[in-house]
Amino acid sequence: MTPQEQLTAALARIPYATFLGVRAELKGDELTLVLPYSEHLLGNPLLPALHGGVVGALMELTAITQLAIASKSAKFPKTIDVGFDYLRSGKPVDTFARAKVIKIGRRIANVQAEAWQGERGQPIAAMHGHFLVGDDDAANPKT
Repeated sequence: MTPQEQLTAALARIPYATFLGVRAELKGDELTLVLPYSEHLLGNPLLPALHGGVVGALMELTAITQLAIASKSAKFPKTIDVGFDYLRSGKPVDTFARAKVIKIGRRIANVQAEAWQGERGQPIAAMHGHFLVGDDDAANPKT
């Protein structure tokens, strides 16, 4: 299975990613997740603007997927916390996201992500998050 096929299969295991229609594009070692526009993704149809939760979910999915690749893990990391900065209104067009793994420790990883439409230099949102990596036994010692 090619890395692109592995990513597609991995995203297919996440029901919310399937619901959103998210797809992965892998070029070299750069992962971009693409959220194709669909009317059901609108939060405010009067503007129209994408729902903030959809944009946040795209960035979190991107961070989790990028971290799984970087840590060479077959399992997805678990989210500890994430913070979002919504910088611009998401228009009714395709949205893209990339993540950067800042640090992978023994148990916790630090990841940043950005989402944009059209021009990457003008992000519509940014995310910073901490994720649980490693095996569950290390994270939950038995007493």
